[in-house]
Formats: sequence, structure tokens, C-alpha cells
Amino acid sequence: MRNMEAMEKIDAGQFFGCELRVGRVVEIDDFPEARKPAYKVAVDFGSAGILRTSARVTHYDRETLRDRLVVGVVNLKSKRVAGFRSEFLLLGSYDSEGRAQLLVPAQGAAPGDLVG
Repeated sequence: MRNMEAMEKIDAGQFFGCELRVGRVVEIDDFPEARKPAYKVAVDFGSAGILRTSARVTHYDRETLRDRLVVGVVNLKSKRVAGFRSEFLLLGSYDSEGRAQLLVPAQGAAPGDLVG
């Protein structure tokens, strides 16, 4: 567990500058070039379009991920990861084994919905 006292604090404006949206996973590909096991994931964020990212979520079965609703930060600058252009940040929490557990939007949420 991280020490809250030692954690760097940010202004609320920095956080509220992040655009979090609900998306639907539409494509999952292997990412053998990644240093740690990962997938290349494409997500449809409705009006924000289809964006791609790399994600260390290989503990999920591909069919479990396909068509799943997820939450992502869609207005970050793109970043190159092992030659792949990552366009958004897929959000989740880490379990006791260090595996990312993807955030689940509320029932009735749809691709493109703003999270706030």
C-alpha cells in the first residue's frame, strides 16, 4: 500500500482535465514486443472514436474482454510502447497479486458516456 503522506499531490484542475469515457472493447491482439505480457486493445468510445492502447490484462481471456464495457482516459497525449502507439489509458485497480482488474461502468452505461 502506498504511503499517502509521500504521494505527490496534484491540483483538482489537473484531475478534472482528464476526460474519462465508457467504451466497448472491439479488438484484442497479442503484443509480443512488449516487455511484460500485454495485449493491444482497441476500444470504441462512441463519439470519441475507436482508440488503441496496450494493456497488461493477459490474465483475462480474450473472449471475456471482447464487447466488454470499460473506462478509459481518452484525452491523453499518445505514447509509444515498444513501437506501438498507445492513444488512451485503460483504467483498473490492482489486486493483491498485482494484476489489473478493469473498472466496470454502471449498468445502463453506453460507449461514449462521460464518467465524472
